[in-house]
Amino acid sequence: MSQANEILQTARARAQSAGLPYAGAVTPAEAWALVQSLPAVHIVDVRTHAEWQWVGVVPQAELIEWKSYPGMASNPNFLTQLKTKVDPEAVVMFLCRSGARSHDAAILATQHGYAAAMNILEGFEGDKDENEQRGHKNGWQAAGLPWKQG
Repeated sequence: MSQANEILQTARARAQSAGLPYAGAVTPAEAWALVQSLPAVHIVDVRTHAEWQWVGVVPQAELIEWKSYPGMASNPNFLTQLKTKVDPEAVVMFLCRSGARSHDAAILATQHGYAAAMNILEGFEGDKDENEQRGHKNGWQAAGLPWKQG
């Protein structure tokens, strides 16, 4: 079995055991491995424009706000924007700061025909550490995966 198939199988099992209503849950490292090995896989970063600009972004990620800063109003065009950027047949993995908005995006995508929608656990910045700071304990940045400043 290929590494990508193993990751997808683990992601499905993780989602099933947690009772998640979407196809899978992947760690940041697993998400990056899938991006590198599968042709029809996408990361959709659902953070705000402010987060992309000031915190950073994953190379080649699709950027579609789930909510807009500063008021954090829901993006009424989220599904339309998703459908223009990502084929519903593709593996799509959603990323946010810590895994909450991306969880909601994966649910909505699944409800609208994205059978391989997944959440990237821990998010881009991860959980706060003992100093109340993100980016060190877990998540995309702490895993040392590729990203660039906005």
